[in-house]
Amino acid sequence: MKFGIFYEISVPRPWGPTTEYEVYQNCLEQVRLADELGFDQVWAVEHHFLEEYSHCSAPEIFLTACAMQTKNIRIGRGIVVCVPQFNNPVKAAEVAATMDLVSGGRLEFGTGRSATWTELGGMGADPDETKKTWDEWTRIIPKMWTQERFGYQGRAFSMPQRTILPKPLQKPHPPMWVAVTSPGTELDAADRGMGSLGLTFGGFREQEKKIAEYRRRIKHCEPVGSFVNEQVNTVNFLMCHPDLDYGAKAGQRLAGTFNYMAEQLLAARQAYPTRSYPNLGLLPALRREATSAPEGAIPEGLCIGNPDRIVEVIKNWESVGVDRINFLLNAAETIPQHEVLESMRLFAREVMPKFARTAEPVGAATGGV
Repeated sequence: MKFGIFYEISVPRPWGPTTEYEVYQNCLEQVRLADELGFDQVWAVEHHFLEEYSHCSAPEIFLTACAMQTKNIRIGRGIVVCVPQFNNPVKAAEVAATMDLVSGGRLEFGTGRSATWTELGGMGADPDETKKTWDEWTRIIPKMWTQERFGYQGRAFSMPQRTILPKPLQKPHPPMWVAVTSPGTELDAADRGMGSLGLTFGGFREQEKKIAEYRRRIKHCEPVGSFVNEQVNTVNFLMCHPDLDYGAKAGQRLAGTFNYMAEQLLAARQAYPTRSYPNLGLLPALRREATSAPEGAIPEGLCIGNPDRIVEVIKNWESVGVDRINFLLNAAETIPQHEVLESMRLFAREVMPKFARTAEPVGAATGGV
């Protein structure tokens, strides 16, 4: 089991002249500490126009800053929006390779297609096309990294033969992931030999079924890259405190703030339901139940409370097949920075040693040339 941190970079109103600066500096301080404590990875999203919820429209800049201020933690681009109105695939390949070089071969490359109408409509993207362009991008970007010269004639993108530079340090290329926010996307990941980067919350039983099918299907995959990345990464909240009640209450306040902001987003499947973004009816509400519980109870799958409780929760996640957990440490600065840092220290001291790594992950790329 490996542990990471995950950033939406949410910035609460009212916005003063330095509010965004202060939030970014808090995040960078957390990343530096995570590296010192032995956390394995830091991921940052790509979002646009999402007021308060996420001010992370240039994750490649934030993550490069993370790489320059750390030594060991892996740098997760989570995700590159594989839609032409957002990112050109050549530029995405070039930026990723450069990030891998300057970080010393620490890049993890996540892919996806955006889920909100605020973003898709704002960029002028056709919701019916995003899954097709995502599929095309995931197949051609690894070839740009590994082929000396690359040319392509495709459905949504074409280019004459050119040498795309630089090449990544990791050989054959950085591990590739798919953001899983909609039912069935984990199967798309498996069929393409890519890691499952879970970005929604669910209970143990729901996730166990999905992971089992992912494991079954990836055995018969046709990988889009040069190797299979058979890893399951999920997202969670972290609030670790010596006092169970305080940690649980603060953690539920964190989760509640995040959920409240997420519920304000205009999902593409609600505003513009299509085959690519089907209306899921009550499913989003059912998923939110995984982060809520009756008064006085703690949601079963959340890593909040004291170290003993968090250890038991992680053992349950491990038992259903999760390889990695990424933690949201804050939401709209709900938790004071000093408490976030103390939570990380206590987690590293009392919880992480119980899950010390014993082997390298399946399908990991190797650094060096």
